[in-house]
Amino acid sequence: MYLGIDIGTSGVKSVLVDEEDAILAEASAPLGVSRPRPQWSEQDPRDWWRATEATLDALAAGHRELMGRVRAIGLSGQMLGVALLDGEGEPLRPALLWSDGRAARDGHALEAEIASFASLTGARAMAGFCAPKLRWLTRHEPEHVAGARWILLPKDHVRLHLCGEAASDRADSSATLLMDTTAGDWSDAILECCGVRRAQLPRLVESAEPAGTLRATLARRWGLPPDTPVAGGAGDNMCGGVGAGVVADGDACISLGTSGVYFVANRRFAPSLDHGMHTHRHAVRGLYCQQAVVLSAAAALSWVAGIVGAHDIGALVAEVEQADIASDETPLFAPYLGGERTPHDDLSLTAAFAGLGFATERLHLVQAVMEGVALALRDCQDALESAGATPARPMLIGGGARSRLWTSLIASALDRTLSVPDGSATGPALGAARLARAAVGGKLVAAHPAGRAVAPDSARRDALAAKRGAFADLAGRQSR
Repeated sequence: MYLGIDIGTSGVKSVLVDEEDAILAEASAPLGVSRPRPQWSEQDPRDWWRATEATLDALAAGHRELMGRVRAIGLSGQMLGVALLDGEGEPLRPALLWSDGRAARDGHALEAEIASFASLTGARAMAGFCAPKLRWLTRHEPEHVAGARWILLPKDHVRLHLCGEAASDRADSSATLLMDTTAGDWSDAILECCGVRRAQLPRLVESAEPAGTLRATLARRWGLPPDTPVAGGAGDNMCGGVGAGVVADGDACISLGTSGVYFVANRRFAPSLDHGMHTHRHAVRGLYCQQAVVLSAAAALSWVAGIVGAHDIGALVAEVEQADIASDETPLFAPYLGGERTPHDDLSLTAAFAGLGFATERLHLVQAVMEGVALALRDCQDALESAGATPARPMLIGGGARSRLWTSLIASALDRTLSVPDGSATGPALGAARLARAAVGGKLVAAHPAGRAVAPDSARRDALAAKRGAFADLAGRQSR
């Protein structure tokens, strides 16, 4: 039995997985995001731990016997978060999240000072990444950076609570843009530019390598075996890939969560130099991963649900599916609620509807948002292919994969058949559990889950293809 914990943006999910990759139990707890100023996005790191405690308390209460059989724990987490902690592991300020856009100027400065920045790290110094944000904090809040004993990613803050170890894996850490990605170690030149000391950063391990053991008090609390190993784990995109079986060169998946991530495994290090893409180390040793990102995916659906007064998003999606609206009847929506990463790398972009009329009703708006995310993912696919990636039949994972309509819209916009595995909504947590198993000598992937193939719908494909020019114009008009 293996325990996978995923510290996401909107919540924490923990799962118990057996030797054959079957998920036998799961629990979740919500998280909120604070946006105190435009383009700012923060969370209290203490909430990550409280939510993790809640999920493990729930599993211990309902599945004590299974918890007693756990052999190892794996961690997944939202990437790019910056938590500044004191010597007791307490936060000095709220954590800056992946969706925080305040550090664009600092990213430009980093690239000016280190000419080979993207070739060294695998990506441009975009505002949401850790290196620019740490430079911003050094300029604006130097006392917090100087006073931090540890600078940790979200899942690694949870690890510190679980086992008292300040450690991180090389996959998640490569996405901080503080690393020499091929060397697999922190870059002293980048650290100096960001005002960070190497001693403030965690030691680095492989994703499928033990990084500590569970505290005895917590083992007793949750009925887990003493000295349970905690694996290095990885960022949620990498763990989502492992959970979907994207573990070989050329494999691909799309994660449809708060953001939308198009993820392609590659044995070759191919730094992303433009179009808002990024390349990091994969959780699978010897592989890298090329990623393209839509910043607002399920987040856009949550937003429009609030606009139309729907409190149950699942019921709203079911209502849209029942309405059977043709794509040529819906308005156009650009999902740039918090700017966009791929392919625009422009956090000043804003969301927009176009083509509204007297016949437009609430369900038309909701489907337009789903279509807009699908069209944005097509932009991601085009950008990846321009960089040499060749995703043939991506897997679709994440909470949004529960919707058959959204799945069909994405397949049709991409003009690709998608594989949707069973249990797709638990991808990163499953991936974390798989890494835990591998860390104690087991198979990384024991079984590929059954699922369904979703082919493009010809009518939707044609309607969405006809909208692509106008969709590009919506972003183009704002960037001029």
